[in-house]
Order: sequence, then structure tokens, then C-alpha cells
Amino acid sequence: MYSIVVEKQCGCFKRSKMESNLVLDSKDDALLKCIEMKDEMNEKFCDKHRFSIKEEENRFIITMD
Repeated sequence: MYSIVVEKQCGCFKRSKMESNLVLDSKDDALLKCIEMKDEMNEKFCDKHRFSIKEEENRFIITMD
């Protein structure tokens, strides 16, 4: 089991339909979903923040730069 966590949830994230703490069975699926979320956050949010991905054990963390 692999989880996706949004480390700091800005106002844009809270207003979006995205969820934090997602759990997926495969590492590949979790990574693909995490990349998709990060890209959407960087492209569609207000541009006050930039987001990147950090991997720790069985977690992918979307961090705010």
C-alpha cells in the first residue's frame, strides 16, 4: 500500500476537489496519481506556491516550495 499526502494544504487545495491521504495498491499507480495531482496544482492553482514530490518509504508527499 502506498499513500499520497499533501504536506501543506493551501486555500486553493482546500477549495479543490482533490483529496489528501489517498491510498493505492501499487507504487506505480501512486506515483502516476501523485504526478498528475502535482501538475494540476502547479497549472491551475493561483501561482502563489509551487509544488513538488518527495518520496519517503511507502509515501509520496506533495510539498509546497
